[in-house]
Amino acid sequence: MKIHILGICGTFMGGIAALARAEGHEVSGSDENVYPPMSTLLESQGIEIQQGFHVEDIPADVDQVVVGNVMSRGKPVIEAMLDKGIPYTSGPQWLFENVLRDRWVLAVAGTHGKTTTASMLAWILEYAKMSPGFLIGGVPENFGVSARLGETPFFVVEADEYDTAFFDKRSKFVHYHPSTLVLNNLEYDHADIFPDLESIKTQFHHLMRMVPGKGLVVANADEPNLQDVLDKGCWTPVESFSSRSIDANWRVKLLEPSGQQFEVQFEGESLGVVNWSLMGQHNVSNALASIAAARHVGVPPQHAIAALNEFENVKRRMQLRGEVGGIRVYDDFAHHPTAIETTLSGLRKNVGNQKIVAILEPRSNTMRMGVHKAKLADSLQLADEVILYQPEGLAWDLDQVTEGLGDKAKVYSSVDKIVADMAETSSTGDQLLVMSNGGFDGIHDKLLSALESR
Repeated sequence: MKIHILGICGTFMGGIAALARAEGHEVSGSDENVYPPMSTLLESQGIEIQQGFHVEDIPADVDQVVVGNVMSRGKPVIEAMLDKGIPYTSGPQWLFENVLRDRWVLAVAGTHGKTTTASMLAWILEYAKMSPGFLIGGVPENFGVSARLGETPFFVVEADEYDTAFFDKRSKFVHYHPSTLVLNNLEYDHADIFPDLESIKTQFHHLMRMVPGKGLVVANADEPNLQDVLDKGCWTPVESFSSRSIDANWRVKLLEPSGQQFEVQFEGESLGVVNWSLMGQHNVSNALASIAAARHVGVPPQHAIAALNEFENVKRRMQLRGEVGGIRVYDDFAHHPTAIETTLSGLRKNVGNQKIVAILEPRSNTMRMGVHKAKLADSLQLADEVILYQPEGLAWDLDQVTEGLGDKAKVYSSVDKIVADMAETSSTGDQLLVMSNGGFDGIHDKLLSALESR
């Protein structure tokens, strides 16, 4: 079958391309942002990629076009596709029909932690010799790829609530039909898609309607919004988890404040200790969810704990990009006030009184719209210094955030100026935490180079 993918260089659609190629299909694609590492990864698999969205890039003998959710009516390539009657589908629908339909799907949903938890879960199954397939919105260091078919019925998927395509406004995750469902958390996000939190809860409720009675829902007891979803209707057994003091089936006893060592408990019984390099209570919570989900498919918790002790995290999730003269540069995907706060909290507990400089690019659609601007200053309080990058096209003024942070916050409109100032003022022991859901103009490598050459 000959497939062409519109929007192929996104992590999700790139994963679809890799899975389609692994199934033996002839795959091509196009995107406006064709650059490494996704472009080189796909090209290494024999997938031809075109820059931009042009009608002529769709092969004349194509069997099906897989349309990414970056596409919209009015784009010439979409109008031509519709006018010519070329068969098309969405990425999530293609995934279900070609990969997931006859498999045991373990889906990880929630506002935060989907990528990390799905990566943990896939690694636990791999460690248990279960060779799962997976499609994850990031690159787990233990695997080095974001998607693979696997060799057994088990398939782990990051279940995103974002909409599916221009012709299907349901959330992506309603296509996946999981037997094991992790509900990590639920907050308001994706303001470009959802008018309010209740509309997101409705999509989660639709997802709940698809989990079979013999399945399992693993739900975070620390999240009241998830309880609202369960109260709307649940026809599946539920196991709860809590990384705090809330009563739940799965709990922890922190042995280090940073979250780098903790005891796992199920129904009050100690099952073992996770001792790893990850930081933060949010990652403790992610670990509990992955252990519980893996148990549902037959992995003993003790084996899951042993696997997590060898878990290497995900690229761009508190990833240490380098250290120069005792100055550390981290890369993190945080782009929501809650994620920013929890990331800073984990780092603070790990480094104590050492100076933390938070360097933030408000790049997500929701951030660019200013939906979370009232919460942003509070989420950054644990940093000693805050650098805010004001990109072109931001719908609001970042000076509104600095008012809540006082003298420790500055707004920049130039990445090179940020790099120059950090190179001049940073000293041994400083932690430079870069947060963005985009490339941030390569600021991480620029910082390390500037620190090396000063």
